[in-house]
Amino acid sequence: MRALRCVALFALLLTGGLPAQGPTPIRLTLGAALARADSASETVGIARAGVLRARSDEIRARSSYLPQLNGAATYTRTLASQFSAFDGGTTDSIPAPTGCGRFLPNPSLPLGERLDSLERGLDCAANGSGFDFSNLPFGRPNTYNLMVSGSQVLFNARLGGQRRAAAAARQRAEIALDAARTAAVVEMTQAYFDAQLAARLLEIADSTLAQSGRAFEDTRLAREVGNAAEFDLLRATVTRDNQRPVVIQRRASRTLALLRLRQLLDLPAGTDIELVTPLSDTSAVPLPPFAVAAAGSDTAIDQRAPVREADAALRAADALLSSARGGRLPTLNVSGNYARIAFPERVFSFDNFVTDAAVSVRLDVPIYTGGRTRADVMAAEAVRDEAALRLRQARELATRESVDSRTVLEAAEAAWEASSGTAEQAARAFAIAEVRYREGISTQTELSDSRLLLQQAEANRAQAARDLQVARIRAALLRDLPFAGVTVPGAY
Repeated sequence: MRALRCVALFALLLTGGLPAQGPTPIRLTLGAALARADSASETVGIARAGVLRARSDEIRARSSYLPQLNGAATYTRTLASQFSAFDGGTTDSIPAPTGCGRFLPNPSLPLGERLDSLERGLDCAANGSGFDFSNLPFGRPNTYNLMVSGSQVLFNARLGGQRRAAAAARQRAEIALDAARTAAVVEMTQAYFDAQLAARLLEIADSTLAQSGRAFEDTRLAREVGNAAEFDLLRATVTRDNQRPVVIQRRASRTLALLRLRQLLDLPAGTDIELVTPLSDTSAVPLPPFAVAAAGSDTAIDQRAPVREADAALRAADALLSSARGGRLPTLNVSGNYARIAFPERVFSFDNFVTDAAVSVRLDVPIYTGGRTRADVMAAEAVRDEAALRLRQARELATRESVDSRTVLEAAEAAWEASSGTAEQAARAFAIAEVRYREGISTQTELSDSRLLLQQAEANRAQAARDLQVARIRAALLRDLPFAGVTVPGAY
């Protein structure tokens, strides 16, 4: 018997007879979602790349003040040269004399030696050019050049402005990164509670549909026994059928809300998520460590992230204007090079290197540029004026948004307090209306009104909870948040 059971179990496994276990849903609290917001946000990643790019620009601007050193090593093989006619070669088998120069007689030598030196001088004059090209670079078959060159800027009025502009751009990129990280936290909070709200509204719609279904069944039975008119049955049917599209719409809204939440969490589209933190949880939001410092910090106008970004853009524009004006002044540079050069007859011969070294000082004076410098200054002035106006615009928007944030928070708190107890009272009223309708004391109109009031009260309570949570997190992180729906671009 045990063998038969084993065989049957093995066959069941092969045929897939055991029910497949679905994937376990991910239990997600609000704190876990916020902890993942920073690493999963593409906007934050783009802002980090912007900071890295700004830092590289600052390093590049600072490098202009430092010496520039370069090394080079070259080898040249000459295949044919116009100087080959001066190599002292002859057409006979006797090698051409080398070392020919001006003949200087030496009277102190014996007569035989003086005669030999005279004959060698005549031979050079007859067969050579009179010059020794053996150690000159012209037409040599192999050339090695090992060189080190360097330069240093002594004066350039444009560099200071470029360096200050790069530093301001780096500061602006870091502020933008903080703003992007904070905005990701707020967006994740909103998406989390939007999904919770959508799920709650779907529950309310399903509950209302079930209530409408019960009322329809009661009316149908009453109609069958002659205790209800045809109008009551038609009204109950229409009420039930009108609730079905609402359920479909709420289910679609929940699907879209969960899809947006999965995208913010960087999860696959089909991942099953179970949201743990309820809408009614009014405790403090568990912020990530980087957002804790910004929570409840100074929200003065000049401390807002968009205002600080605009101020950094203005400082960068001022620096670029100074750099453009510096183009009218002379520049002074010093440069030098040191080289070791050899012209061996064989490729792999590294002897007889000679030295070549030079130092030069260069002064460049812009005498006439065809209006280019003036155009650069005009463009920099326009950018500076635009940046100043954008800073003023940012301050105005920050003032308005600060008042708006406080007003929205106060309204959300008032709506939450006003909705307290209303849903319970509406549920109690609907339960009484159902009993009264079954007993024939009240009409179907009274029942429908009670159901509608219950649905509105529950929906208002859920909406108030969601609005309160989002308003609190926005007010707490207002300093580092970008403007809502407003973009203040940079000045350059």
